Formats: sequence, C-alpha cells, structure tokens
Amino acid sequence: MSFTGKYEVEGEKNYDEFLKHLGLSGDVIDKYRQFKTITEVVQDGNNFTWTHTYPGGHTVTNKFTIGKESEMETMGGKKFKIAVQMEGNKIVANFPNYKHTSEIVGGKLVEISTSGGVTYERVSKKLS
Repeated sequence: MSFTGKYEVEGEKNYDEFLKHLGLSGDVIDKYRQFKTITEVVQDGNNFTWTHTYPGGHTVTNKFTIGKESEMETMGGKKFKIAVQMEGNKIVANFPNYKHTSEIVGGKLVEISTSGGVTYERVSKKLS
C-alpha cells in the first residue's frame, strides 16, 4: 500500500504525556496542541520524502530509503542517522529517544511513538 498523500491530524492520544516525557516545555506543548500538523508523503518504491508542516510555516523534510542509513532531522532541528525499516505494512524508525511506526489504516495515516513506556498515537485524515 502506498503512503503517498497529504494528511492532516484529526486525533491524538497521550500527546501531553509523551512530549513531557521527551522533555519539551509546557509552552512548546501548548503551541503544538492548537495546531493541526500537515504531513505530506511521497513514496517511490522504497524511497520516501516525508514532510511535516508545523506552526508558523516551519517545515521539516526527511528523505530516506527503506533499509539504508539516512540523515534525519527532528522538529527541534536535531540531526541523526537512522536506517528506517519496513515491517509488514508499517514503516519503523528507531529515533534516538523513541520508536516510531507509521501505517495506513482505513485510508488514514496512523503514527505511534513509544518512549519509556509512554505511547503517543496520532491519526491523520487524507486530504489529497
């Protein structure tokens, strides 16, 4: 199944708890809570371009190929190298301080991040 599309957040679970666990300040958490993050994905086989648009027009674009090490960037501007994997229909990325999975379920982008026993879930509806 292709991940290609433009998605807008429609629901989240454990948002505050997860971001606090990662060490984000209350001000940053509040700022992002009021914003519907837009995610745009372009998939060409095992090659992906994954762009998140945050408040104030701030965007982060990561390009990666499944199974190959790529440089990635967090919304806070931290860069690191990671090899993203495919497990069944899920994209799996082990970031420095959490594990992130993405999959398409019923036409929606479902992203789950887990760190230290805290799990955050974000569901985004497809816009195009």
